[in-house]
Amino acid sequence: MTTCYRHGDRSAGVSCQRCGRPICPSCMTQASVGFQCPECVRAGRRTSPVMRLRDLGGGRPVVTEALIAVNVLALIACLATGGSLGGGGGTLSQKGFLLGYGVDYTQLGPNRLRVEELGVAVGQWYRIFTGGFLHSGVVHLGMNMLLLYLIGSQLERLLGRARYLSLYIACLVAGSFGVLLVSPTTPTVGASGAVFGLMGAAVVAQRRAGIDVWRNGIGGLVLINVLLTFATPGISRGAHMAGLVGGVAIGALVLALDRAVKQPWVGTVVCTAITITLVAGCIWAANSYADPILSF
Repeated sequence: MTTCYRHGDRSAGVSCQRCGRPICPSCMTQASVGFQCPECVRAGRRTSPVMRLRDLGGGRPVVTEALIAVNVLALIACLATGGSLGGGGGTLSQKGFLLGYGVDYTQLGPNRLRVEELGVAVGQWYRIFTGGFLHSGVVHLGMNMLLLYLIGSQLERLLGRARYLSLYIACLVAGSFGVLLVSPTTPTVGASGAVFGLMGAAVVAQRRAGIDVWRNGIGGLVLINVLLTFATPGISRGAHMAGLVGGVAIGALVLALDRAVKQPWVGTVVCTAITITLVAGCIWAANSYADPILSF
């Protein structure tokens, strides 16, 4: 009878996947493939990179800070054009929020009414991007920017500034595509689609590095945010889920290219190509909804 190398009086059911030594059920730890012994598990923890707050000091995340600055300045501009800290809004928000198709009716006088068509379907394609930099108040902004800093700082150091920025924009447009598919007539703002995309890419990066995302904490973070997406009214489910799926897919592709090609610029080009494709998809989604209305 084969006995456990740690407990000589116990029979061993399996062997450690890493070192091959026999282990009993009490010493078995589930791994991605098979089981590992306690010593190999501890060795893996010592050698595996882990995302912690104290790690944020290594290397200044210039692109992440610039993205946060743009979002903050956008909220200030919205406040200066009639918005509020609690609910956002303002003239700038109206001109920049994401919308597939809509009609704005403005009363100009007792007998004068201005009717203006709005949205991506009428050529305002810039809304695909600008909507991701506007927010409905300071709380909305603060939550998104906190996640952006915590996760974006890590990915920026891992991918480099150019690839990271191209990934962020691709995830933002993926979120916009989700909005235009699910709720094209609802004005939508927020960086949530891009942030969810970064979370998805971070999960892929850590899994490829052999990190347990549940022990690390990011798995729970993603799960909580997904549950809040479906439990909280007023949240754009299309942006969140499309951003998350897009981040997982694009992140996996970029990291796979990183190992296969060893040329960082290839990942940047691929992200840019995906962004262009998603922009075309956004325009198609907006037009597919608006065409029957415009032809009527």
